[in-house]
Amino acid sequence: MCPDSLERTRWLSSAKARIRLGGEHDLVVLDAVSEGAEFDPDVFGALSGTLRAGGLLVLLTPPDWKRPAAASPYLMRLHRRLEGAGGVVRWPVDSGPAFPEYLLTVAERTPAPSEDPDCLTADQAEAVARLVKLKRRRPLVLTADRGRGKTSALGIACARLLLAGERRILVTAPRPAAVSALFERLERLCPSGRRQDNSFIEANGARVDFMAPDELSTLVERGEAGGAGCRLLVDEAAAIPAALLGQWLERFPRLAFATTVHGYEGSGRGFALRFRERLERQAPDWREFHLAMPIRWAEGDPLERLVNDLLLLDAEPPPASAPGGLDMWRWCRHALAAEEEQLRAVFGLLVQAHYRTSPADLRRLLDEPGLRVATLASRKQTQAVMLCGEEGGFDAGLAEQVARGERRPQGHLLAQSLAAHAGSRDALMARLRRVQRIAVHPGRRREGLGRRLLQAELVDARRAGVDLVGASFGAEPGLIAFWQAQGFRAVRLGLSRETATGEHAVMMVAPVSDRGEALAGELTAGFQQLLPMLLAFELNTLDPMVALALLAEGPRPPLNDLDRRDIADVAFGFREPALARPALRALVRCAAAEGKRDRVLSLMLAWGFQGRDMAWLASRLGVSGRREVVAWLRREVAVLLEGYDLRS
Repeated sequence: MCPDSLERTRWLSSAKARIRLGGEHDLVVLDAVSEGAEFDPDVFGALSGTLRAGGLLVLLTPPDWKRPAAASPYLMRLHRRLEGAGGVVRWPVDSGPAFPEYLLTVAERTPAPSEDPDCLTADQAEAVARLVKLKRRRPLVLTADRGRGKTSALGIACARLLLAGERRILVTAPRPAAVSALFERLERLCPSGRRQDNSFIEANGARVDFMAPDELSTLVERGEAGGAGCRLLVDEAAAIPAALLGQWLERFPRLAFATTVHGYEGSGRGFALRFRERLERQAPDWREFHLAMPIRWAEGDPLERLVNDLLLLDAEPPPASAPGGLDMWRWCRHALAAEEEQLRAVFGLLVQAHYRTSPADLRRLLDEPGLRVATLASRKQTQAVMLCGEEGGFDAGLAEQVARGERRPQGHLLAQSLAAHAGSRDALMARLRRVQRIAVHPGRRREGLGRRLLQAELVDARRAGVDLVGASFGAEPGLIAFWQAQGFRAVRLGLSRETATGEHAVMMVAPVSDRGEALAGELTAGFQQLLPMLLAFELNTLDPMVALALLAEGPRPPLNDLDRRDIADVAFGFREPALARPALRALVRCAAAEGKRDRVLSLMLAWGFQGRDMAWLASRLGVSGRREVVAWLRREVAVLLEGYDLRS
């Protein structure tokens, strides 16, 4: 739909809508009625936040959203919430506009006075002051709802740091458009400088450079970014993989993370909760500041309230209940969409458990065919939730087409990945159930609630004739240990890091039928046979602790007399370790299979399986060179010989 009175260039596809982020608008029209158009929650959430006070948001919908919504619990709920909302003008195509009994009006914005002439609110001024005064090893976490001037505060702080003599500041965000307001502030406050692509350069050569997260991470790994005196500002941190944030936390002495609390592409509340553990461990003196006063619109703006309600941007879990007394509930999608309080509780848990949760995830929760939702609740106060989906079950003909890459049915991630990476047609024909998400209330963690949900699902899957229950997630030692404790074993590891997590995706399965036992045995054996070769080549930079956790699932290799002789020659003689590498690799596998999972063994694995050089090991061990590394290796090999029964 494109009225003749408007330029066609002003109508954007959903894929291009985000190029408008960082700007401000007085009118936004969202087309959900034209042929090929549909309601995109992420675009709706993103662009509604670019409106200024007094602006107008127009949503074009089908004449009767109830009919097409019959198969969509999400659209049915959206229609119901819009019908009950105040301050919404409804204009049917065959009649005039229907105004509500009253319209909430928003006075012209009058922000709280600020003594800082460059800042519009006292909140923004305080954020700028904290950014300028960043202390070494005291990272700052800035959180704010949309429209609070967070990114502009970063720009004001950059300008003041440049004027004070700072030579270089690095800035990163999910995309350059996210920090456009930062560069606008720089251009306004530093008229002697100039914008050049994704950099701002002052006349004296001082500069602010934007780097994409993956580019920045590569430079950090090479030792070309970070180090003493370096400063990094991270905007929209909730949309950046936690692994990268942790890497930067180690390398940059002055660091600020800024993120939106109720955002369209990630939850800052979930970010603060989940990232807090890493901050406490790596930088216990970190600080936090929240910007509450809006800048683009007045406090209590009715459009902001409506968007929050429609997309559940402000969803929170209910209070934590006392231990014990939990009942399990299974929800169909239509019932959950109709129970607003329960829906808010479930989505609030998902947001807090995973800070990349976006408005589109709410639509998937309510509209994805075959999605199973199970909760644990105390007096209807939801404390934990698990989402599962059915996969596989293809006939032999379709399985062959999918395995060859000729067909790609939607919604079969686990089955198709196993076919593509392991060549398994049986994985496509078997019945699979994939655990998509487990979320537990922050106040009820470490009580076994996730384990209880998962064990109940395994029992249900066995009764339903499912063959394998599986999961795919970012490979992290703690998560792998959780799934291993529930009887799951690894069957696939991604060769590159996932964009969403910054980690390699690992797939793990547990059999729940005889057919599943045979299939799982075939898949795990193939994976263990392949793993050492992957570690030597494609996965030679994988976290050694992850490699150790996966290698431990493999068989315990036998050690013959020659192996024991070679190991002893390294431990108690002067044998060059590289010349006894096969025996030492077998020793590492023996120790891993017997349950040893410490840092020492992971470094031995990195040397023996991944080919990490002596310089890399020296830096991890804090020693000066090769001689000290070899001495360390001899000592640890001797310890393993003394501590483990290697005869069997």
